[in-house]
Amino acid sequence: MKDFRDRVAVVTGGASGLGRAMALRFAREGMKVVLADIEQKTLDATLAEFHQAGHEAISLRCDVSRPEDVEALAERTLAAFGAVHIVCNNAGVAPGGVIWEHSVKDWEWAMGPNVWGVIHGVRVFTPILLQQNTDAHIINTASVAGLLTLPGMGLYCVTKHAVVSLTECLHHDLAARTDKVRCSVLCPAYVPTRIAESERNRPAHLREERPKSEEDLRREAGMRHAVESGKISAEQVADAVFDAVREQRFYILPHQRIKPAIETRMQDILQERLPTNTLTR
Repeated sequence: MKDFRDRVAVVTGGASGLGRAMALRFAREGMKVVLADIEQKTLDATLAEFHQAGHEAISLRCDVSRPEDVEALAERTLAAFGAVHIVCNNAGVAPGGVIWEHSVKDWEWAMGPNVWGVIHGVRVFTPILLQQNTDAHIINTASVAGLLTLPGMGLYCVTKHAVVSLTECLHHDLAARTDKVRCSVLCPAYVPTRIAESERNRPAHLREERPKSEEDLRREAGMRHAVESGKISAEQVADAVFDAVREQRFYILPHQRIKPAIETRMQDILQERLPTNTLTR
């Protein structure tokens, strides 16, 4: 995609973090933006900021784990702007913990936005993009956790590996159908956002009442520190996303220093050796 002015971008998880940064990057290119998020108060504040900056934008509260919410998002977008050209399936959560200790509620919570949210976004918006028969792009937010396997992050890794595989398959399916609609998978490492505070948006019916252990608290503190210490900002990631859309690149790896760890995992597979703990290397 080369022409962005007056085109339309939909961004889930668009009220904060990576989503907000991507939406703002597209808006600065003259795009009309649809902000979708589960946090109404933050969504309202972000929309007001976009309007104050002179950007054309609308918003909709959206739980991407619910198919009817994503369908409503598409309907609202078409009713407001008549088309859609960029879809960022970005909303997600970041649970941590030892993989066998996760409850069914933990799995259902994480799979909702991280996997089903992307599935619904692809299922609902791809036919629209194909029918328009114009240049369009889908960006699915995964993580380097979708390219690596990490201790204490099994549930998160499972969801993000699913997003990587889904998007790779989406690329093949689109390539067999059209040269106008393309896709990319975004795989950042730690970025200073509120992803470590994902529990704030956990639905009441999926909350666990069990007390947290000292190990849980240490793990959460470690995650917050790692996220807050990220060396690449959300705005830099958004720049990388924009460049990938413009240059039609599939894999978006803002943290180039993570590539040796990815290579190690690939070599583990090819050489049929035990998985390496790349966090200790």
